[in-house]
Amino acid sequence: MTTGQKALIVWGGWLGHEPEQVAAIFRDVLEEEGFAVEVSDTLQAFSDAEKLKGLDLIVPVWTMGQIEQELARNVSMAVQSGVGIAGCHGGMCDAFRTNVDWQFMTGGQWVAHPGNDGVEYTVQIRQGSGPILEGLSDFTVKSEQYYLHVDPAVEVLATTRFPVAPGPHSLNKPVDMPVVWTKRWGVGRVYYCSLGHKVDIVDMPQVKLMMKRGFLWAAEGKRLALEAANHSADSKAAGYTGMADSQH
Repeated sequence: MTTGQKALIVWGGWLGHEPEQVAAIFRDVLEEEGFAVEVSDTLQAFSDAEKLKGLDLIVPVWTMGQIEQELARNVSMAVQSGVGIAGCHGGMCDAFRTNVDWQFMTGGQWVAHPGNDGVEYTVQIRQGSGPILEGLSDFTVKSEQYYLHVDPAVEVLATTRFPVAPGPHSLNKPVDMPVVWTKRWGVGRVYYCSLGHKVDIVDMPQVKLMMKRGFLWAAEGKRLALEAANHSADSKAAGYTGMADSQH
């Protein structure tokens, strides 16, 4: 099966998240859906702005790295033009801690995982939130439980309740932290799932299905954006590039 859709997976950064192995799983998922997939282990894969705009999907699998502002801008502009971006765990929302433009685009930034790895918690599906998680039920996972600073504009599809493990946050009222969300960046679609600390979590049937559907949803935005552009001269993204002082 070939869809003609093109995806770029870029992996690297902190190796504790097993990015190469996670990238391999994502490649298999996308190729099974008919994507032509390129996999790279360097951020220079983001250096060709026009090539990025020709993709349907970008999948970052990169944790705790540093990115040149030009490369981050290239990704941002590609997504604004309609290219989807989708990822999980620290591979997307703890990718570049010092780059606020990346965080604005992706919709959140990791700040803590109280109890570290091995915390048992429930992922609560927001029923009726949309087709991405349709048919899935709440499930339990034993892993890191991500506490994130989250863009209030995101559409939340699943949550987890804090606190589970004790910490300085424990005396606050219980909160439902987003686990899965979507948002728009220009006319592009953004998908994120906070699960995926290790390959065994990414390979869970529920998580793999979440990621597959998220990839397909994000990539479909490219076709819809092109169709909209063909019908409206005013449909192009505004071309946001960040505040002048955002990276000083």
